[in-house]
Amino acid sequence: MTAQRAVYSFAYLRVVPKVHLGSFVNVGVVLHARTRDFIGLRVVTDPNQLRLRLPDTDIEVLHRYLLSLEVIARGDPAGGDVALYPPSERFHWLTAPRSDVLQCSPVHTGVARDPEAVLDRLFEPLARAAQSDDG
Repeated sequence: MTAQRAVYSFAYLRVVPKVHLGSFVNVGVVLHARTRDFIGLRVVTDPNQLRLRLPDTDIEVLHRYLLSLEVIARGDPAGGDVALYPPSERFHWLTAPRSDVLQCSPVHTGVARDPEAVLDRLFEPLARAAQSDDG
């Protein structure tokens, strides 16, 4: 028996180094499929890759912030009260509009049998960019 298709929502995580200019660099993606009780987040966490992409950014602070988002997304109590919220509420918290250096794209939707595979596919270009920055 094949899995039923599930509606999912996703947003890219982006660093906006100079908020007043509005330019950004995508560094991750978060995806939520409510009917599967699924939330997943993939981010570029390698400090060297972040430094290459964002040379004028405080990479240590950004790195810690990205790691904290991973903890919240997976529901780890080390992430504080927000990490204990149900997946839908965590997703909405993670994608809430911010006028900060780390922001989210608009939320998009789709339908898939395997939301985790979609998350990996959405993150793959960001991971590939990180690999090509090495070479």
